[in-house]
Amino acid sequence: MSAIHTVLCIEDDRFIGEMYVRSLKKAGYDVDWVVDGNDGLIAARNKTYDAILLDVMLPERRGTEILEALRGSEDLIPKSRVIVLTNFEQDDESRTAMEQNADAYLIKAEITPKKLISVLQQLDGPAAATAEVKA
Repeated sequence: MSAIHTVLCIEDDRFIGEMYVRSLKKAGYDVDWVVDGNDGLIAARNKTYDAILLDVMLPERRGTEILEALRGSEDLIPKSRVIVLTNFEQDDESRTAMEQNADAYLIKAEITPKKLISVLQQLDGPAAATAEVKA
């Protein structure tokens, strides 16, 4: 897998989105940010991103629906890493289903910008194992 340079942030919380975008740009990433699920799905389908930061609770379309559309029966984004970010505690079955289609699953309350960048760097390695970055 190639190095991570471009990131799509699908996050409706303005404070969190601005913090992620500012931190990632400062770290040298090229970042696009959308605030609802429909725009996120369109952006992910229309441009190839190295990584997608995907919130679960979004207006218009939930992150679970976006993940299923992109990585479900037909993997539309085979070269993109997907990091699911949520504060919503999910039952084990829902979380397991999302983890199967994501490269990392993180709780937003536990993620600092520095830790997010660290996770992206872990996913950037050629031998990155998804189990290592699941939190």
